Amino acid sequence: MTSRTLQICLAAIFLFLGAWCLLFPGMVVRVTFRPELATATEQARFLMGCFGAQAVLCGTIIATARFTPTTFLVFGLVGSVPFFAFNIWFWLIEPVLNTWMLLDLAGNVGIFVTGIWGWRLSRREQACASD
Repeated sequence: MTSRTLQICLAAIFLFLGAWCLLFPGMVVRVTFRPELATATEQARFLMGCFGAQAVLCGTIIATARFTPTTFLVFGLVGSVPFFAFNIWFWLIEPVLNTWMLLDLAGNVGIFVTGIWGWRLSRREQACASD
């Protein structure tokens, strides 16, 4: 496993979930929100599509950029920890989302693990390259 492979895995998380939101925003609203809130209005579909477009952009940048150990670390933490709070808040504290939204939580766990693993691996690769 190389840090570049992990970087592509990280990009795939954003590209997959982002494309789902971008291409099928009504489905995402109907599937992930609690039934009483799962109305795929034009506004809800628009906002979900915007969210998906941003995720696709982010995934594309991740796939094409050169990640350093710091990039992996920052992305792993900033790209996941605030979203853990979002998932917990809107699933448990103020229940807006249903259990299907655990897909997002799984994505956030993947972002965290990939970021930390990529940080460690790319540090090791840099150390080997400088020897």
